Amino acid sequence: MAKPTKIEGRIWVIRDESGSRIDNIDTDMIYHNKHLAVTDIDEMGQYIFGNLDGWKDFPKKVQQGDILVVGRNFGSGSSRQHAVDGFTALGVQAIVGESFGSIYWRNAVNAGVPVLEAPDIMASGIESGQVVTIDLESGGIEVKDSCKRVQAKPMSQVQREIYQAGGLFEYAK
Repeated sequence: MAKPTKIEGRIWVIRDESGSRIDNIDTDMIYHNKHLAVTDIDEMGQYIFGNLDGWKDFPKKVQQGDILVVGRNFGSGSSRQHAVDGFTALGVQAIVGESFGSIYWRNAVNAGVPVLEAPDIMASGIESGQVVTIDLESGGIEVKDSCKRVQAKPMSQVQREIYQAGGLFEYAK
């Protein structure tokens, strides 16, 4: 059964307490190294953003199907797969960012997580709680009940195939 190429969900815009975007959120801020012994993906979600000031309660608030909007260089640092899998455990269906750390990007793509780059997303006026529709093929992001639209780079054909397969290991079969 094919996964949808258009997804809809409530967004979480990751900003600091003053409302400014937070750039360079590294994998230790996403998933602290003190929880690396956890190997069950279903248990990883509770530790997401446990090391990011102002967002430690995110796992209690996020809902299945929500979408994350982040600043520049999201997921920089180590190749910590937990920092991708924890969002999957929470039901986050996509991550849209101004840019991503290269290893994080590759890990997310390989896990079949839709990650899209939208260089102007943080300045677009999109706010947490709004509902958006994302067209994974065109990269179009539309805010529901609004005329607001943001353009992301569309997923590549290979990225879409890995997403449709449920991850690289399934894709390679």
